Amino acid sequence: MRLGLVAGYSSASLHVPMDEILEAERLGFDSVWTSEAYGSDAVSVCAWILAQTTRIRVGTAIMQMPARTPTCAAMTANTLNALSGGRFLLGLGPSGPQVVEGWYGVPYGLPMTRTREYIDIIRQVCARRGPLKHQGHHYRIPYDGPDATGLGRPMMSILHGDPAMKIYTAAATPAGFRTAAEVADGVFPIWMDPRRFELIGPFLEEGFRKRVESGGTARTLADFDVAPAVLVSMGDDLAACQAPVRAHLSLYIGGMGPRQKNFYAEYATRMGFGDEARKIQDLYLGGRKAEAAAAVPTALIDAIALVGPAGRIRERLADWVAAGRAGHVSTMLVTGASIDALRLLASELL
Repeated sequence: MRLGLVAGYSSASLHVPMDEILEAERLGFDSVWTSEAYGSDAVSVCAWILAQTTRIRVGTAIMQMPARTPTCAAMTANTLNALSGGRFLLGLGPSGPQVVEGWYGVPYGLPMTRTREYIDIIRQVCARRGPLKHQGHHYRIPYDGPDATGLGRPMMSILHGDPAMKIYTAAATPAGFRTAAEVADGVFPIWMDPRRFELIGPFLEEGFRKRVESGGTARTLADFDVAPAVLVSMGDDLAACQAPVRAHLSLYIGGMGPRQKNFYAEYATRMGFGDEARKIQDLYLGGRKAEAAAAVPTALIDAIALVGPAGRIRERLADWVAAGRAGHVSTMLVTGASIDALRLLASELL
């Protein structure tokens, strides 16, 4: 199993955890990933990290698709990949309607259709088999809408990209996992219980089948990267270690989307925590955020995170090791870990 580090997105004051990133590179971590929501962007931070590292691969987890046209994303990816000697990994995601329409001011549309179109366009740009053409639901290139000038013409990227550049998508829904397996090279499950691959695996298999039916090359889990984010909080005080994980889960389950359209609450429900998810939503949306965090069940924390003293984390790593051996997890994306925790994980897994 490979190890990756999630650098995430910054809070109110921009901060890039370079000490942790450089230690992860020294320890042999495979990758580090930047994120964006509606503050710091993923691309600038990714470039900053690439410029200060030499071996570790750097990717976006995720670059929000509605924020950029697919050709802009392709240009950005190809530029970063060229500047870094092939160390860039492109991670994409549709985000949610609350951010897409409330922050970017564009329609949410059909997220899985957008994902397929977006990746098709990027792969065309990288392959350079001919001038770019795409006539889809979300993107029409050359543009031929009613307000078009009629002067647009198909073009081919001046910069020669890498057709083999890896593309990942984020997923929290069955449709998201199916689409990732169909058109991408890997998937970021927002959370994952390593003992319950049945929550993910069948949808990936459906996507692999659809890929072949659509004329793509056959693929299995052996050549597809399942890369879940794993929250890590190490320390002697178990309750104190659980606190940041509770806050994270309550934010996503309670506040990352309205009650009727929160993918994370739906995912927690599929994991068997439906009653708890509804309670967290009620409290969070009612402004009672501390109570919402307190309502996050310990069983959910232990299912998806590694928390507590070093010995406890070593014990709970057994489930992740077993998932890796079974081919259910290819890369563990460590989130929130201290340098000491990074060293422990490297000593156990690398």
